[in-house]
Amino acid sequence: MARDMSPVLKKCRSLGIEPAYMGIDKKSNRSFARARKKTSEYGLQLREKQKAKFIYGVLEKPFRNLFNRAQKMKGGTAGENLLALLELRLDNIIFRMGFARTRAEARQIVDHKHVLVNGKCVNIPSYTVKAGDKIEIKEKVKGAQRYKDILEVTGGRTTPAWLEADHETLSGKVNEVPARDQIDVPVNEMLIVELYSK
Repeated sequence: MARDMSPVLKKCRSLGIEPAYMGIDKKSNRSFARARKKTSEYGLQLREKQKAKFIYGVLEKPFRNLFNRAQKMKGGTAGENLLALLELRLDNIIFRMGFARTRAEARQIVDHKHVLVNGKCVNIPSYTVKAGDKIEIKEKVKGAQRYKDILEVTGGRTTPAWLEADHETLSGKVNEVPARDQIDVPVNEMLIVELYSK
């Protein structure tokens, strides 16, 4: 399985993303501001795509496939649909519910078969969850020290309005497909659409 193994804080700095969007509390000591040449239109579009791919931990081919799916969806713009599909990935849902500190950890939790969707074990991080789906951590691993440590860190995080999460039972539910104003990622999806429309 291919993964981006580049240092997270370094990549955050180069893309101008706050580490908090990645679930990391650390602050980078170096400043974001660097003397840069004026970026071309293509450069800006590429940067937005790289931001989205980096935040959600998706490589180029699956990202392109998601974009193609977003274009075919009825209702909403391709850009908004793309962000909604990225948010509805199982690894992202686990992260948003506070059952993992970062999306990379959420991906590992799903890979290790700790997650049930509607009572069935799912170990595909890119699995698209639907509105109304119930998600929970398997009974036999709920008591593990790992989840106690995770909840200590994520307990103060607010769960988005389109999700329900119960930290006592390590379970939750997807109430609806998130609208653009409910997705708090610093990405201009219109630039991604323009890039792929060339």
